[in-house]
Amino acid sequence: MKFICTAFLAFLFYGTCFSQKQKVWLDSDTGNEMDDLYAITRLLKDTTIEVAGLSSAHFNNADLLVFEKWNGYFTKNLNPVAESQRLNIQILQSLNLSRIPHPIGADRQIGRSWGEQDPRPSEASEAIVKTVKSLAPDEILDIITLGPLTNIASAILTDTSIISHIRCYSLGANYYTEEKVWDKSEFNIRNDLNAFNYLLNLKEFDITVMPLQTAYSLQFNKKETYANLNETILIEKILKNRWQEHNPQDEIRNMWDLALVEAYLLPKFSEIKKVVTPPENRPRMIGVYTHINEKLFYSDFWKSLKE
Repeated sequence: MKFICTAFLAFLFYGTCFSQKQKVWLDSDTGNEMDDLYAITRLLKDTTIEVAGLSSAHFNNADLLVFEKWNGYFTKNLNPVAESQRLNIQILQSLNLSRIPHPIGADRQIGRSWGEQDPRPSEASEAIVKTVKSLAPDEILDIITLGPLTNIASAILTDTSIISHIRCYSLGANYYTEEKVWDKSEFNIRNDLNAFNYLLNLKEFDITVMPLQTAYSLQFNKKETYANLNETILIEKILKNRWQEHNPQDEIRNMWDLALVEAYLLPKFSEIKKVVTPPENRPRMIGVYTHINEKLFYSDFWKSLKE
């Protein structure tokens, strides 16, 4: 009898261990475009992972200083990270998930315009450190970044001991597979080149990048999207309104951010290759998404949304 009880307890213990869900943190410049909202919604509705946090990222860029409008916003008095935070809260509330931590991130890049690596502490960077510190010794926090890497870089600059417990999946940069050439002249990277360079130069930092060339193939048609969204369901109304208010002139939209989230959630339907970092960075191998199954990702999004 003693043997049976011991075996039963062992079964329960190992069953609990194997049923533990992967913890995921999503960091998003939600206010910048419309695809962030679709990506966030897809992740939040997934039942195979545990969303440990949703933080807001800035989308500060030089155009905000010289143009009257940026995307759907008037630039006067625009606070990019506050707009991202507002939308994050709205999405969480619509899905009754406000219990998920949702700290506000930094309002600008780390360091200065000429470089440097001074952190930009924020509620988000502090919460990331706290979350990693709360993990079990064998646990890893997966962090998905849809905008500049400011918040995660600041977290690590504040406490480098968390590096070994983080895997990062980031949307940004250009990578030309055939030529094996990098190009950092891309919006997310431009918004915090200091952070991207800092993280690439960290030998121990586990990062997989989805370049724009790979994410480009996932596109949504406006008419089909409008037809699929039920305005009587709050989150679907939010998604439809975002397109109507932010990009009404676009019949087709690239769903860059959604491509990364889908690739993360459905790893069998994307391809990752190990490539060498850009020549100006520490030479090491990092992951790069080189192919996705955009048709499957498209249908998976709508299936998930309607469940």
